[in-house]
Amino acid sequence: MEDFMLIIIIAISLAMDCFAVSLGIGCSSVSCDYRSTFRLAFHFGFFQGGMAWLGWVIGNTILPYIEAYDHWVAFLLLAWIGIRMVKEGFSNEPGKIIGDPTRGARLIMLSIATSIDALGVGLSLSVVESDVLLTGLIIGIASTIFTVIGLKFGKKLNRRFGRIVEILGGLILITIGMRLVITHMIG
Repeated sequence: MEDFMLIIIIAISLAMDCFAVSLGIGCSSVSCDYRSTFRLAFHFGFFQGGMAWLGWVIGNTILPYIEAYDHWVAFLLLAWIGIRMVKEGFSNEPGKIIGDPTRGARLIMLSIATSIDALGVGLSLSVVESDVLLTGLIIGIASTIFTVIGLKFGKKLNRRFGRIVEILGGLILITIGMRLVITHMIG
């Protein structure tokens, strides 16, 4: 039971990046209908659970190759999306959408950026010989749920506060990226 609670805590911790990113997207002027919500939630959950599984499968063999720069990749992806959102928030054309983060390359970039931590968790799971299938499934489900909550909450904030919240959403993405870099430098 203690191990199961630890898995839940890990899953919720990993899902916080998905929540923050989806909150930022929800605050933007992007339409978050059922299809786009499903796409984002599915991809975030799939990538989080899949990266945990992938980390476990490859174990420590790839860690020396990615450990030196994984945080920079995540930072650059999140900062790029965040800067574009801030730029859109300051745009003189309200409602102008620079790109839909729930489609195409932006969706894949965000999915990878939010799941790099899960890869590290998967690597550590290979060391402690944990049940990675159950852990990956729980991580994926938690990330999916928190993504939907973030999108819905972000939309409510956007209706009330509009462009200011969109700018804050972009700043949240940039902050998450900076947190990854700082955490890596300190730890």
